[in-house]
Amino acid sequence: MHNKYNDLFDTLVKSYYNGNFEETLSTIMVCHEISPQETFKIITSLCGVSLEFDNNYIYNIKKAITNYSVNKRLIEKLDSCSLSCKKEGEEKYKCQLSCPFDAIMYDNDNKTTYINYDLCVGCGLCVDSCKEGKILDKVDFLPILDLVKNNKTVIAAVAPAIIGQFGENVTLDQLRAAFIKIGFSDMVEVAFAADMITIKEAVEFNNHVNSPKDLMITSCCCPMWVGMLKKVYKELVPDLSPSVSPMIGTGRVIKKLNPDAKVVFIGPCIAKKAEAKEKDLLGDIDFVLTFQELDNIFKAFDVNPEELEGIPTKDYASRGGRLYARTGGVSIAVGEAVEELYPHKAKLFKSIKAEGVRECKDILNKALTGEIEANFIEGMGCVGGCVGGPKAIIPKEQGKVSVDNLAYNSPIKIATHSSTMDSVLEKLNITSLKDFEDHNKTKVFHRNF
Repeated sequence: MHNKYNDLFDTLVKSYYNGNFEETLSTIMVCHEISPQETFKIITSLCGVSLEFDNNYIYNIKKAITNYSVNKRLIEKLDSCSLSCKKEGEEKYKCQLSCPFDAIMYDNDNKTTYINYDLCVGCGLCVDSCKEGKILDKVDFLPILDLVKNNKTVIAAVAPAIIGQFGENVTLDQLRAAFIKIGFSDMVEVAFAADMITIKEAVEFNNHVNSPKDLMITSCCCPMWVGMLKKVYKELVPDLSPSVSPMIGTGRVIKKLNPDAKVVFIGPCIAKKAEAKEKDLLGDIDFVLTFQELDNIFKAFDVNPEELEGIPTKDYASRGGRLYARTGGVSIAVGEAVEELYPHKAKLFKSIKAEGVRECKDILNKALTGEIEANFIEGMGCVGGCVGGPKAIIPKEQGKVSVDNLAYNSPIKIATHSSTMDSVLEKLNITSLKDFEDHNKTKVFHRNF
């Protein structure tokens, strides 16, 4: 969501919660400064739905929020673009320059830029690049609010990068209390699923790498990285480990244990919205919110996590799982798991990491030509990793410090050392670490590219 629309979003959330949504919508539409069609597009985007404007718009929006349907177009561009953002001498507009996948084209007939959805991976970098707020990303909170009102179990699954985002001293227990206060049933750390994925990645490394010349590309965490491989570097896909991201792993595990549960992922990344709607992943995660959207929601409900008494839970995520939030964290976690599970392979493990689109492209180009001296590649589309995501609230440097402090103070150091994980895995019929080598038993963590 563009900062330009924070106040409008706040108004919509409060009105939906307080029961005067219809009246508020009518007022906004009557007082619009731009065309009703464009105003309607902004409102529907902030409501997390996609509809065409007509005279029955209030009924249609309410129905769409209640009967939330999957919408592939998570990033939309408004028509009234002034195109005043191109600097003299430059061939491209700001939104075009921001797109790592060259998915924003120029329409000579209509004299405007537009999004080619065949190339777009939904990373959302263009949203922040447009200072006029003419590019929108869908905000799912009103359908979530409807979900919270009508479902017994709605779980907030928080990305490891959340620590420090809502205050330097805000604990995970206080965040848990904040989520419960706004209507969620509970909060879980996605780092816990990251621990499970870490073990699977160690198994994949053992399968993929049998000599110094072999290569494994980790598919964990970053949908921009995966999108880059699927759309631009297809030749390397056979070296991509067939694992879901920790976000998807969290949703699948929760729903295996409680099929009636709904799961909302909260992180710093717009691209996660697109990942949740990939055809082979549909239904694993019900909704995605960014940290900035959550911040607006907390403010709309007058909830300040720092002022709350935390609701404690015992530690269940490891240092490694929590380190997934920043560049290099996946390599550390998987490297430690390989050393523990396959000590004879540990001497072969040589990782290299890339952060930011430019570095990612550079390292993948080198992988194509065999120029890298490593056999485990970790890629993060954002500089700094997830802590540097486009919808993080605090600077990436501060985010890394908060993540490291939490991770290195974790009682559980390595993924394989969690008794809570052992009991959860047992419910999934994974009763030994050897079971991770059985693809039939680990389907919940598996993805085919």
